[in-house]
Amino acid sequence: MPVLTRLIPAPVVVDIRAGALADLAGVLADQRISGSGKLAVAISGGSGRALRDRLSDSLPGASWFEVGGGTLNDAVKLAEAMKSGRYDAVVGLGGGKIIDCAKFAAARVGLPLVAVATNLSHDGLCSPVATLDNDAGRGSYGVPNPIAVVIDLDVIREAPARFVRSGIGDALSNISAVADWELAHRVNGEDIDGLAAAMARQAGEAVLRHPGGLGDDAFLQVLAEGLVLTGISMSVAGDSRPASGACHEINHAFDLLFPQRAASHGEQCGLGAAFAMHLRGAVQESVRMTQVLRRHGLPVTAEDMGFDVDEFVRVVAFAPKTRPGRYTILEHLNLSEDGIRDAYAEYVRSAAV
Repeated sequence: MPVLTRLIPAPVVVDIRAGALADLAGVLADQRISGSGKLAVAISGGSGRALRDRLSDSLPGASWFEVGGGTLNDAVKLAEAMKSGRYDAVVGLGGGKIIDCAKFAAARVGLPLVAVATNLSHDGLCSPVATLDNDAGRGSYGVPNPIAVVIDLDVIREAPARFVRSGIGDALSNISAVADWELAHRVNGEDIDGLAAAMARQAGEAVLRHPGGLGDDAFLQVLAEGLVLTGISMSVAGDSRPASGACHEINHAFDLLFPQRAASHGEQCGLGAAFAMHLRGAVQESVRMTQVLRRHGLPVTAEDMGFDVDEFVRVVAFAPKTRPGRYTILEHLNLSEDGIRDAYAEYVRSAAV
């Protein structure tokens, strides 16, 4: 009998540990990445310069490109600048905006991407999506997965704590997103990929149940691995479904309705996930999630983020419009504004325990 399997799109190298940046040159010298050492390295104009000073001697064949921001225009400019270089690969060295620009640019010029993350703010560092600001607001663009991922935990600890907190909220939201996917499967017969769902859920559960804190290497390792696995789960599914449900609809609604006041992606997703778990009747799981969010310093209520009840009700009512065609607990319950208000009051009472 033949053994039938499927190929999973995943990086050929994943290096997550303290001191990983010191061995970056060795990772890049892998024949599957760059045999000649000719690399295009995208960095930010601020913190990226310090990393360039640190790494340039070990990467003598690299060309360095400063990226202005996280817009589609920035990514197109980067691709144009790299076109004539005959590079083996693109290295995105920085936070989410730099890596997303590098992803898009690498895809545009047909080169593999190495993602070297300097913070853990969200699960996009290893996903097949580049999220970029454009004239219409913000767009998501399909790109190949990174060929390698390097995360130095020493560098992660140097970044502001808010970035780690954001990553925690994004990882925890997987639990709610997978529950929404399973709901859509039960109610509408939507196809669900069991492997992708398992990867995303276990990544969220590992962060949820780990006793460590923001400065703990063991916890940062689990968080980084969880965010990488989440990105791979989206590649396996061919969709963002494993990591995006009502939690992300609520996040997008905050961004669209209150663009000047919105909190970080992970803060909004974490709150959205805890509230969505409450809505589906998983009160014990919701309470556990709020306890973990609070322990790590993330918001648990709308008021924690500077929004009042009426504004949160408006966000939740608007949220389904942000992802037309996606079925989550919000679409399933189709609550009125009064219903949202009552449910939120119950959620706040349970979260206070």
